[in-house]
Amino acid sequence: MPLLEAQQLTMQFGGLTAVNRVDLAIEPGSIASLIGPNGAGKTTFFNMLTGIYHPTFGKLLLDNRDITGSPPDRLTKLGIARTFQNIRLFNNMSVLDNVLVGMHCRLKTGLIGTLLRPPKVRKEEAKGKEKALYFLDFVGLGRSKANELAKNLSYGDQRRLEIARALASDPKVLLLDEPTAGMNPRETDALTDFIRRLRDELNLTILLIEHDMKVVMGISDRVSVMEYGKKIAEGTPNEVRTDPIVIEAYLGKEEE
Repeated sequence: MPLLEAQQLTMQFGGLTAVNRVDLAIEPGSIASLIGPNGAGKTTFFNMLTGIYHPTFGKLLLDNRDITGSPPDRLTKLGIARTFQNIRLFNNMSVLDNVLVGMHCRLKTGLIGTLLRPPKVRKEEAKGKEKALYFLDFVGLGRSKANELAKNLSYGDQRRLEIARALASDPKVLLLDEPTAGMNPRETDALTDFIRRLRDELNLTILLIEHDMKVVMGISDRVSVMEYGKKIAEGTPNEVRTDPIVIEAYLGKEEE
């Protein structure tokens, strides 16, 4: 049974159909990629999966549970986390505090507890901080950077911090929107290996949008291809790589 499944998911903006009846099923523990030309509807599709857009039509299931139209905060609690193509951090907050923000949906302390700070609340805060530091270590930032401002990190480290913040919400499914965008080949290779670690060591299911075909073909168990809002192909990396429709629509025709 798929962990995350889209059934005929459709998004219309007035007379424009940005995503047109797309089916997608992601198996537990897999790494799946969604590719397609600019304007194919990939990010709009992501935005429906994460509650930013309410689908015009279709259903979204998590663990066979209908979550269609649920707001982002509810989807985060249910186990869906994401990163963005354009990094969205709290730049004037510390690295540690950025991760703690991601953990907020799992904390039990209410307003009164925050104000009074009884022993139970202080214990939860200490446990949350230690867990946040663990994620900083896991993503390769290290505890030494915990008190730095997020805006002072390098581009690659900001990407890793965004992933650490997503991990802090204890997701079942992690959606990565262009995770290697703006990276040099060395950084891209390192992040590709790291994405495998996320799946293998944290037992995550991962869906990514990615333009780097080397990354897509090297990391994915399954690849889905969109063009003009429709899914035009799906299969293993090798099947997609050799599909004439994909070659023409996205990868380009080979010169004779």
